[in-house]
Amino acid sequence: MDKQGSERIYESVLLRRTYRDGPTVRNETVANLSTLPPAAIAALEATLKGHTLVPADDEFTVTRALPHGHVAAVAAMARQLGLPALLGPPCRSRDLVLGLIISRVIHPGSKLATLSRWADTTLGADLAIAGASTDEVYAAMDWLLARQDVIEKKLVAKHLGRDVNPSRMALFDLTSSWVTGRCCELAARGYSRDRKKGLPQITYGVLTDAAGRPVAVRVFPGDTADPLAFTEIVDVIRTRFGLTQLVLVGDRGMITRARIEAIKKLNDTGAGFGWITALRAPGDHQTRRRRRAAADEPVRHPRPRRDHPPRLPGRAADRLPQPRPGRRARPQTRRTVGRDPGAAGPYRRAGRSRNPHRCGPHRRSRRESHQ
Repeated sequence: MDKQGSERIYESVLLRRTYRDGPTVRNETVANLSTLPPAAIAALEATLKGHTLVPADDEFTVTRALPHGHVAAVAAMARQLGLPALLGPPCRSRDLVLGLIISRVIHPGSKLATLSRWADTTLGADLAIAGASTDEVYAAMDWLLARQDVIEKKLVAKHLGRDVNPSRMALFDLTSSWVTGRCCELAARGYSRDRKKGLPQITYGVLTDAAGRPVAVRVFPGDTADPLAFTEIVDVIRTRFGLTQLVLVGDRGMITRARIEAIKKLNDTGAGFGWITALRAPGDHQTRRRRRAAADEPVRHPRPRRDHPPRLPGRAADRLPQPRPGRRARPQTRRTVGRDPGAAGPYRRAGRSRNPHRCGPHRRSRRESHQ
């Protein structure tokens, strides 16, 4: 103990040897190792015990390093949100579904591509799903579909209940995704919201709380209109979720006048559904009719009269384009068919020279006179 009353611990490391001097056994301190670092002391102790120390790089070779950080972060957040317990009891199908959800956050892709990437990260080893087959993944998705109503009821109670959602507000919207396969029963041609015209699609609507957290999802055929999807989600809210006091928010194409009248009739039976949507301008229908009528009329283009032929810009009726600046300016008239090239006038054929001594019979006569 020191003067302040705190306990002090002194540790000394000594290298000692024992030897026999006749019938007496004696001990001798060879060195004081107290000032050495702990790693050096441990290495010296292991050497004295007969162990052979080799560098770690010589005995071990790193053959592969699996990425782990992003997998650990998403998996920890999923457990913090209670996602494994929400999906269902522990089983092989739940682990596969949880792996699909985590992979969707880390690296979105198709189910087959996701299945091939599980061996490239620590996700496959952590959830023991690295060797899963395609049939197991599809069976896990069927297992999840059978538990859809149970999961959605838990989410509705958590996010749309009276205690957690005092404003009683829910958001609903419809979107679509194009399909390239030929075996989808819901694929149909309809209004493409992702600008993929000419391809079949599926339509799905998502119900969320006021903060945008998904609560329920419904998948429709690709040719389903927005008002029909809105009618079905209202029926699901009332019959399956047991909610009768809720305000639904949607765009003007979804909550139409007919849907509003249907909600009013439903409220007459004891429900208390409200709606928030955009107003339609009073003259929208008349404006559309006028535009359609104008589009159906044939477009008439003005035609020139025969007695007034169209005039070319920058050209006279009896002249060709003037020569460029720097040359001798003289008017150029149109070429007359059958005109004699030797006749007088501003005539010049392309590729002929005006010097009479360099071409034609004039050149030959000059050579003959020179000889």
